Amino acid sequence: METINASTLAELAKLKQGARATWAAGDFPAIAERTLWGVGPRIVQAVGVSPGDEVLDVACGTGNAALRAAQAGGRVVGVDLTPELFDAGRRLAAEAGVEIDWVQGDAEELPFEDESFDVVVSTFGCMFAPRHKVTANELARVLRPGGRLGIASWTPEGGTGTFFKAVGGFLPPPSPLAEPPLLWGSEAHVEELFDDTGIQLEFTRDVATSPEFESTEAALEFTTTKFGPLIMARQLTESTGRWPELRAALVSMFERNDPQEYLVTLGRKANR
Repeated sequence: METINASTLAELAKLKQGARATWAAGDFPAIAERTLWGVGPRIVQAVGVSPGDEVLDVACGTGNAALRAAQAGGRVVGVDLTPELFDAGRRLAAEAGVEIDWVQGDAEELPFEDESFDVVVSTFGCMFAPRHKVTANELARVLRPGGRLGIASWTPEGGTGTFFKAVGGFLPPPSPLAEPPLLWGSEAHVEELFDDTGIQLEFTRDVATSPEFESTEAALEFTTTKFGPLIMARQLTESTGRWPELRAALVSMFERNDPQEYLVTLGRKANR
């Protein structure tokens, strides 16, 4: 494991505290169900979750993939840095009649033994951990030989990638410890991350179904009151006087309604 100094540890802890506060803000369960919910079953189907499989959903949120893996017969653990999301996940699991073990944990330091899972998945989750190689190594570490990996990540070119880049232009520069999340949507970058992990990868691209709103104003109201990163961005830009600029950029994006493209990374870990 990489050795890092005390100041770097402190900076990482600060980053992760900020990330937890951001994703806990607003109403992420509503965001997930309206904008992301169709992707979970696609990833679960793509990795072929079968009855009895031990499945880990990393940065699981409210259980987009975890719920579907449990419905497919998997024995599922969902791990996330933001346990505030688990109440909604438990409600959804109860409604679906499935059981999931919800665990607070960090994608960069998964609280599980080596080779604990047959399947590891992440839908728009592990991409937001700051150190990509550390995260990739953790995903590989907990996967058994012959196990399957499935990750969905927004591409830089898609509508959500454009959204994050546009909003980022109104925010302070990120910490140098935090690699850009959208790099997980680049095949070349992901290949490099897993190059020495024993996991053979393949890639496809897909498009998430864009939510329908009765108007641009309704879309703006929904996202700026429920999506944690945008709530934080609005608060900051209102304090700096740049909210009208950001609002205009958001209106333009909502009116264009670009396809919400994402990269599907599928992998299988070599048998010993």
